[in-house]
Amino acid sequence: MTVRRVVPNLHSEDPAEHGEFYGLLGFEEVMNHGWIMTLASPSNPTAQVSIMTQDATAPVHPDLSVEVDDVDAVHEAVRKSGAEIVHPLQDEEWGVRRFFVRDPDGRVVNVLGHR
Repeated sequence: MTVRRVVPNLHSEDPAEHGEFYGLLGFEEVMNHGWIMTLASPSNPTAQVSIMTQDATAPVHPDLSVEVDDVDAVHEAVRKSGAEIVHPLQDEEWGVRRFFVRDPDGRVVNVLGHR
């Protein structure tokens, strides 16, 4: 399995305000679905931060996202480990396949792969 990127997901009622702030640090908007906006470094595109008001299909907000090359294999390994799957493995309309799992300290991790 290859990890492609790790992105912190910050919760905010005003993502635009955060976009302006992180713009001061050199980040630029690379994705905006209304409920989640991702900012990235132009010189290092995998250096990213996402700001979200809610999740479109899940009952909880993930604390971070981990993009992997084979989300199905990771899901199977996590399932076999007995870790708590918070949101089931599913294809999302915005082009990712993902699931959420709770880490040992209770943080929610969005594990995803692009289709």
